[in-house]
Amino acid sequence: MEYFDAHAHYDDNKFDEDREQVLTESYKQGITAIVSAGYNLQGTKAGIELAKKYSFIYTTVGISPNDLTDNWENDIKEIEKILLKEKNNKKILAIGEIGLDYHYNTDKEKQKKAFKKQIEIANRNQLPIVIHTRNAIMDTLTTLKENPANKKGIFHCCPHNRELVKEAIKLGYYISFGGTVTFKNSKNAEEIVKMVPIDKFVIETDCPYLSPEPVRGTRNDSRNLKYIVKKIAQFKGVKEQEIAKQSYKNAEKVYEIIK
Repeated sequence: MEYFDAHAHYDDNKFDEDREQVLTESYKQGITAIVSAGYNLQGTKAGIELAKKYSFIYTTVGISPNDLTDNWENDIKEIEKILLKEKNNKKILAIGEIGLDYHYNTDKEKQKKAFKKQIEIANRNQLPIVIHTRNAIMDTLTTLKENPANKKGIFHCCPHNRELVKEAIKLGYYISFGGTVTFKNSKNAEEIVKMVPIDKFVIETDCPYLSPEPVRGTRNDSRNLKYIVKKIAQFKGVKEQEIAKQSYKNAEKVYEIIK
């Protein structure tokens, strides 16, 4: 089986000692496409360098709601400058991760402004968006309805919320499932997985975070996608090969990867 890890963070310092080994082993085990997602200026630049170094790695560029500095407006302008500089770089697939997170950061107005500005950048550059949302579901949906992303995109590590998933699919977005679907205490996981059409989901690790069962509590990496695929297949009542194949196809479609 081949797997597409639609959202990872291989620039993270938790991989500093063995990054190349992990990526090489992941590829050997069938993870033949990985998106190392940006979340701030440093992560954005590091993701671009990883994508240039490895043929099977892609990247996204953006400032997450948890990485908005006092200088956030200039940071977002810098993101667009990076896009201009890298205008011929087909490995940059989307603007993200962007969105709203009221769990840690309570400056809601600043987050909304940053979210909207980055949707505008996505539209100017004809790119999809990768959305991070936590404790901000209604504001996230309202922002997307009032500021439509032309190329739509992905709800990364999507919360298991019925209303969010229903509205996201109605708006044309893809739902990304990660390690949380395997958690024993994860509410609504089976129901949510069954809600999402077979052509509207992707899979991700969000590594080094959110390791799935049975390796929860350890550093996550793309080799653990098999556990996520196994659980989704179980919930949907289909073969694991079908989930791996369909999620790969879906990721290529939403990210507009042409081989």
